[in-house]
Amino acid sequence: MAAIEALIRAGRRGDAAAMMEALAAAGNADALFALGLWRLGGHIVALDLPAARDLFRRAGEAGRLDGARTYVNLLAAGVGGAADWPDALARLRGMAQGGDFRSQSALALLDAMALAADGAPLSVPNGEPICEAPRALRFEALFTPQECAYLIEAATPLMSPSVVVDERSGRLVPHPIRTSDTALFPWLLADPAITALNRRLAVASGTALDQGEPLQVLRYTPGQQYRNHLDAIAGAPNQRIMTMLVYLTDDYDGGETRFVQAGIDHRGTCGDALLFHNALPDGRVDPCAEHAGLPVTRGAKLIASRWIRAKPFVTDA
Repeated sequence: MAAIEALIRAGRRGDAAAMMEALAAAGNADALFALGLWRLGGHIVALDLPAARDLFRRAGEAGRLDGARTYVNLLAAGVGGAADWPDALARLRGMAQGGDFRSQSALALLDAMALAADGAPLSVPNGEPICEAPRALRFEALFTPQECAYLIEAATPLMSPSVVVDERSGRLVPHPIRTSDTALFPWLLADPAITALNRRLAVASGTALDQGEPLQVLRYTPGQQYRNHLDAIAGAPNQRIMTMLVYLTDDYDGGETRFVQAGIDHRGTCGDALLFHNALPDGRVDPCAEHAGLPVTRGAKLIASRWIRAKPFVTDA
């Protein structure tokens, strides 16, 4: 693998890809996994989600536990091919029985959920309106305390300073408007338990699973906040039409979600969710959706956040 990295540094990406593909064809587990990442990201070789999914499967069968985990994650979410929830669950159970602690934790959470055969929730949560402009709904106890704790535990080692979308470049950049820490769960990291929670958010919002951006967990400690902003992106061809927040903790002071123009401050208890619309029915940005996360004054506020697009959202893993 060192020789492949040297070729990349030398700008010889084609040669690097040929060497990696040869190693993968010979069944090298590390090469299979690395090539899967390349296929999923589309950086060194062409983007090919079905090929990536199969490469992770083969990496797992060749002995890479992270390959087996990644294949299960993609299989459960339907990335790179059709979703197969029963097969994903069976594979997860097999890894758990083999002693994989992460699989055991995810399986324990899933076993406590009321799910259909395809992993969808058996019931549709009902929201209580709290604001008309923007349209906002509160869902009491959408997540259980155990589910909130699971997300916090999974997110903690992944935390890094939060970023925002730069309107000129479209890139994610740090900005003083947003001073929290963020952990992101893209396809690679969204295990079946997280996918089941994402499905619950989709059902509650009346949208499809693939309309959601990757789930984020945000952490605000004393002094941290997200100043007045809009989640919608001006001119975006696939607009962020809704935002879904789930409050993962409630032992903190401050940190209310403020709808600026409506003059409403909202704060949920652990497991409560807040859904609000960022766009008008014609797709234009709704200025009434301007909101803020007020400064935390004591403790740590953690929330799960998912931006929901008008159409299926496709991004790098």
